[in-house]
Amino acid sequence: MTESEVKKSQESLQDRLAQVVELLQRQRVVEDLTHRQEGHHNDRVENLVHRQNLVELQRKLDDLHSADVAYILEALPLDDRLTVWQLVKAERDGDILLEVSDSVRETLIADMDDHELLAAAKEMDADELADLAPELPRDVVHELMETLDAQQRERVRSALSYDEDQVGALMDFEMVTIREDVSLEVVLRYLRRLKELPSHTDKLFVVDYDGKLKGVLPIKRLLVNDPDKQVAEVMASDPVSFHPDEDAYDAAQAFERYDLISAPVVDKSDRLIGRLTIDEMVDLIREESENEVLNMAGLREEEDIFASVWRSLRNRWAWLAINLITAFVASRVIGLFEGSIEKLVALAALMPIVAGIGGNSGNQTITMIVRAMALDQVSPGNTARLMRKELAVALINGLVWGGVIGVVAYLLYGSWSLGVVMTAAMTLNLLLAALMGVLIPMTLARMGRDPAMGASVMITAMTDSGGFFIFLGLATIFLL
Repeated sequence: MTESEVKKSQESLQDRLAQVVELLQRQRVVEDLTHRQEGHHNDRVENLVHRQNLVELQRKLDDLHSADVAYILEALPLDDRLTVWQLVKAERDGDILLEVSDSVRETLIADMDDHELLAAAKEMDADELADLAPELPRDVVHELMETLDAQQRERVRSALSYDEDQVGALMDFEMVTIREDVSLEVVLRYLRRLKELPSHTDKLFVVDYDGKLKGVLPIKRLLVNDPDKQVAEVMASDPVSFHPDEDAYDAAQAFERYDLISAPVVDKSDRLIGRLTIDEMVDLIREESENEVLNMAGLREEEDIFASVWRSLRNRWAWLAINLITAFVASRVIGLFEGSIEKLVALAALMPIVAGIGGNSGNQTITMIVRAMALDQVSPGNTARLMRKELAVALINGLVWGGVIGVVAYLLYGSWSLGVVMTAAMTLNLLLAALMGVLIPMTLARMGRDPAMGASVMITAMTDSGGFFIFLGLATIFLL
């Protein structure tokens, strides 16, 4: 899809959202007007208008892809969201539940009774059921498992046995397998007998009679080669494959590196047990990126933008409390130098510059380090070199931009010594920011925590307190 097509699609989606919002607003206005007027026909008029609006709204929803309906649900306040959700056809509930964010899915599931949940879940494949099962009521999951055949039940249990960040939790069980000792013509006839191919089928998986993976047959090779050739002659015998206990994010990186659309998942005996597909990998990368942004801001979990005040408070209070403590520490650092500030008022005007530039530089460093760690580019062997590089960048930036602000300080206050102190403080604080920008995520990772968790809050606290102390300390020593 070209950039213009993507833009056009996005604009169309925004238009649909605006139309849904307008219909919901129109419905509320009409209800308010009819309630205010007196008359025997008010209820009848209200019901008629109400039905007309709902029919038009439902027609618009029916025309949308499930992912687009999910987007609209996420963009609506809770009451409007539930109104729209009730208009979605029951056979689409499962697809939409899989598309919405975790926080929004929780509100939708809470609005559904057990019968509706069972009806939605019955339309799902085993891997999709495994995604949804942890959020369903336990009795619903139990009843749902009873309705599955033995193979489906085993597949769901297999997917549920893995952590959400492992390949096994994301693998798909719908795939086409063939033998290596048959001709391409036989394979083509076999495919024609199928009602449809599993989504994202770019290759067929070649297995032996014990189910062990022997290779893959890309669809493009199947189509362009002589139908009389054997599968063994055409197949790729060394495909990229994964084990179910591997890290899912590592698998996503491999998909990007090797331009994969699908890939086999094998057990320790090389038996084919499932496959990974590009759609799951794209979703994983998007979720990982969103979580990284949230973690750097100190948010513990994804938050529904229209969540209740209390729920939002619970999600945000922890790091705000930590930030309050660090801000108090910074204020006490300033308090240590009250006498110096009273003697030279210029210090009060200049010290936020040192702290602010240090915070920005530290956030740049920490962002680069967290990204490098996510891509497995940081190892014990290159940590020292990485540290030296970041310190060198900070030193040069400190001298250059510290020199600039030092000249500005001289021009404003007519003091060369103040300019020199400003340059030195800026340089030292940027060095501190670079040091902490490397150490904070590495320390968090060594403790088994997400390297991005609260990193932005911590680096800002360090550069604020450190910047104030360095600048005011140097000023006290050399200017007073």
